[in-house]
This record gives sequence, structure tokens and C-alpha cells, in this order.
Amino acid sequence: MTDEFERRHGFPPGANEVRLADHADQAAARTLAQVSLVPADLITFYNSIGEVTWADVGNGYFVDPAADVLLRFKQYGTVDVGADQKDGALFIGSNGGGLSYVVGPGGVIYRTRTASLDEPELDQVADDLWQFLELLERSLTRFVANGEPGCL
Repeated sequence: MTDEFERRHGFPPGANEVRLADHADQAAARTLAQVSLVPADLITFYNSIGEVTWADVGNGYFVDPAADVLLRFKQYGTVDVGADQKDGALFIGSNGGGLSYVVGPGGVIYRTRTASLDEPELDQVADDLWQFLELLERSLTRFVANGEPGCL
């Protein structure tokens, strides 16, 4: 992705990586697993992947480390989602343009419509974490192919 980046965009690429989980990430994932509303596939993800940082794909795509997700949960609680807006969701990342991604207890991924985290309006972007990761992959592939920001 970064081979032609500076030539195309006129500035050097930022951080763009999928960082493997280390022992601290895995410990945070185990602690996060104790939160009853966390989908199992998110814990599986965090046992292998520490974080995703694609600063240069569109405005950027970021899947936060488990420790950050846990800290945000402890400090701010959950976001209300679901049909009755009573299911608690966790913030797991952002798009670099001020919008956040949250995961509900059933695994559905939502994106905020605005940068505000106070009573955010949400749109569903994926049925589960794996579909969300596939959308991220498509965004990266599209960006590499033609410089367009992708589909998230």
C-alpha cells in the first residue's frame, strides 16, 4: 500500500499496520471477556490481533486495542443500541473522520453518524465482526488499486 503512496499523495505515509497481539493485549482480552456483553468473536480477534491502524486509507480506519476498549468501557460505560436502544455496545474503533465503530452484544457492528458520543445516532455497517473485517479488507484493496477510500 505504501510503495507508491508518497508519489501519489505528495507526502509520506503514516502508520499503516495490523499489529499482532502481545501478552498484554491477550491479558486485556481475557479481562474484556468477563464483560458479559462482549461477543466471543471479538475476544478471539483480540487474542490474535492487537490493533489495526490504517491511517492513510481514506480518512483512516482504526480498530482499537482491547486495553483501550476496556478502559473506555470502565470510564464511560456502553452506548445504547438495538431496537429499544437498551442494549449496551462497546466502542471498538473509528474511521479517522470522527465517526466511531461500536459492537453490540450480539456482534452487530454500528457506526456513529456524527462525532458526538452523547446519544449517538447509529447505522448498522456489518452483521458481525467478520463481515466488518471483510469490509475493512475491501476498503484497503480498493485504496491500493485506485486510491479511493473504500466502503466504510
